[in-house]
Amino acid sequence: MTAQQHPTRPRPALPRGWRRRLARLPVGLYRVGIGPLFGKRLLLLHHTGRTSGRDRQVVLEVVAHDADAGSWILASGFGPKADWYQNLRATPKTTIQVGNRHHAVTAHFLSADEGGEIMARYAPAHPRMARRLCAFMGFDLDGTAESYRQAGRQIPFVRLDAAPGQPLP
Repeated sequence: MTAQQHPTRPRPALPRGWRRRLARLPVGLYRVGIGPLFGKRLLLLHHTGRTSGRDRQVVLEVVAHDADAGSWILASGFGPKADWYQNLRATPKTTIQVGNRHHAVTAHFLSADEGGEIMARYAPAHPRMARRLCAFMGFDLDGTAESYRQAGRQIPFVRLDAAPGQPLP
């Protein structure tokens, strides 16, 4: 059996009310200077609103990080309709903060096959988080690498590459 979107379960809705405030809490922690508590597992992404032009921020989980290449891979758990994802599509050059270090980056949108391979590697390294992400997005999994690969083909992934000449993390 491979991972397929559950037929009766729609894509996850964006959080509202207290859930939204809870989801936004890490942004406030970065603003007051305690972003380093998250280590390299989370990053603060600055992005420009595609219609407003205003600076926006969101804290996201780092799915994979290549320190030598200066790149970070993110997954859009809310799919391609997530504001940060659409904003990066409109303006791919931006900045991130990892811990207390800031990096100029450019977003590159990965293919479905690349996403599948990333998810197949991520799942054994972070089994609980992989199961939660896939369940949250409504995927039925059988726990095999192939089922995670199939799920990953349906999740939008973005690679952020550090600007050339910038000191690497």
